[in-house]
Amino acid sequence: MGGSKRSAGRRDFLIGSLLGAAACARSTGSRAAGPVWGPDSPDGPIDLKDPFGEGSSAMRDLTGAEHLAGLEFTGAERKQMLAELDGQLALVRQARGLDLGNAYPPAHVFDPRLPGTPVPTRAHFEPAPAQPPSPGSAEDIAFAPLTHLSAWLRRKEISSVEMTKLYLDRLARLGPRLECTVTALPERALEAARRADAEIAAGRWRGPLHGVPWGAKDLLDTAGIPTTWGAEPYRERVPRTDAAVVRRLDAAGAVMIAKLSLGALAYGDRWFGGVTKNPWNLAEGSSGSSAGSAAATVAGLVGFAIGTETLGSIVSPSTRCGATGLRPTFGRVSRAGAMVVAWSLDKIGPICRRVEDTALVLAAIDGMDPTDPATRGVPLSYRAGPARGMRLVYDPSWFAEAETPQREALGQLRELGVELVERPFAQRPWGALLLNLYAEAAAAFEALTFEGLDDQLAWQEDIAWPNTLRMSRLIPAADCIQADRLRRVAMESMRDYLRGFDAVVSPSLGGPMLALTNFTGHPSLTLPVGFVSRPTRDIFGNPAADPPGPPSRVPSALTLWGPLYDEGRLWNLGRALEGALAVADQRPPLA
Repeated sequence: MGGSKRSAGRRDFLIGSLLGAAACARSTGSRAAGPVWGPDSPDGPIDLKDPFGEGSSAMRDLTGAEHLAGLEFTGAERKQMLAELDGQLALVRQARGLDLGNAYPPAHVFDPRLPGTPVPTRAHFEPAPAQPPSPGSAEDIAFAPLTHLSAWLRRKEISSVEMTKLYLDRLARLGPRLECTVTALPERALEAARRADAEIAAGRWRGPLHGVPWGAKDLLDTAGIPTTWGAEPYRERVPRTDAAVVRRLDAAGAVMIAKLSLGALAYGDRWFGGVTKNPWNLAEGSSGSSAGSAAATVAGLVGFAIGTETLGSIVSPSTRCGATGLRPTFGRVSRAGAMVVAWSLDKIGPICRRVEDTALVLAAIDGMDPTDPATRGVPLSYRAGPARGMRLVYDPSWFAEAETPQREALGQLRELGVELVERPFAQRPWGALLLNLYAEAAAAFEALTFEGLDDQLAWQEDIAWPNTLRMSRLIPAADCIQADRLRRVAMESMRDYLRGFDAVVSPSLGGPMLALTNFTGHPSLTLPVGFVSRPTRDIFGNPAADPPGPPSRVPSALTLWGPLYDEGRLWNLGRALEGALAVADQRPPLA
């Protein structure tokens, strides 16, 4: 089977995935062209004596398709393929004729657990006790950790209505400067706050989120309230039901006060209302895609926020803005009612001002949901305790160009009694994993590509969604399977690397951990560890101007990557480091 002419490819290439965009029309006015060959061929009538001759349009298209796939067939092989392609293309037409929308899941559901993976069997949640002093100024309240807000509400030292009005005022004053608010919800919020106050007064305390104002990334459905996905084609989209996370936070008594910005279709920090800003440097974006969730939390506009991540959308804006972001294990939190980028990758998690805050929020939104087949219902286990005696592993190459606070944080961990072990991480072509993300996104946003709605998106650069989704229609299906097999290798590599350790530590955006662990499903905790002076950057961390503008004082962060379904170890490590550094108390210079 394997001559030299096929050394760059494989015979099981699904040619329909490449020719289908030209051969199959889904609806009148769609971008999909008419048949490539046949009576209605755009090149005119075919040669009935030799319909698949070397000069035919069908042969030219097939030759171009195989070149895109890195293959080379003989003329005889091409004729043989063309003689049978009609049946395969008919299957492609059937698949494209379906109208499944964005959310409907595939039959195959990703499970991050390899055979033998240990997971908690009993739920145990014991956070650190919080006994904060009485609330001070309005600004002190606005920037207080969730643990303090919760204690004040329960002790009736401040009412939920008062707290909600405080945050609504800050949203109105500072939200436009940060370009982080898509829809403010004052009426809904005050009604929920009054209900929370009445329940707390009557002794019906729902838990630590009861009465606390929060913000939702605007890809979480809210019944009767626009959920825009940050994208021009969906500005008027109004769902009929709430996302599962919204329902669970409502049940916990939390008060939703705003829908917060995201980069359009969960990419970057640019949305139809502008570019969400980093509260520490208004000349640069907040990164994304949970742009508004990170910016609003760090700026003291909400008590906490919810973000989502497919490939860095919690970690990256938390790093840029100095938030504390938790990306839970894949399958912990229901994505039902959330916009899909990739079914096997999307995760929902809290963005807060302190480590312990993320634990309180995850406890409220965690759990099995039959409407999201990826949820597993693994018990959440956490007992607040010291970090002394815990073991961390890292590849020293990840810190070769690390910022000074990131390197100093390693020394601080050692002073806390944490053992740090240097060990190289496996070298593989991990970038190939992205094929699966691109293919899933192309399916999730198929209507954008086929109906030309992608032209409405403001961001049209080569790296933006419209071009990426179009190119993704040309990914050979067999290569997606190969990428999925590489994903299994990644899962085994993470299992082996973590064996005997409590977590991995690295600069948030340095090394392969960010991308790799999104594909393996491992949890992460990102927290600020200091500040640096650097020029303004774009969403990819590159200088945003030429020459770059004057340096600004901005946060520097580390990320801890933990075992599957064991967020508790991350919280104890994070709490210890957070307490030793005292960085989280600092506030951005906003008037």
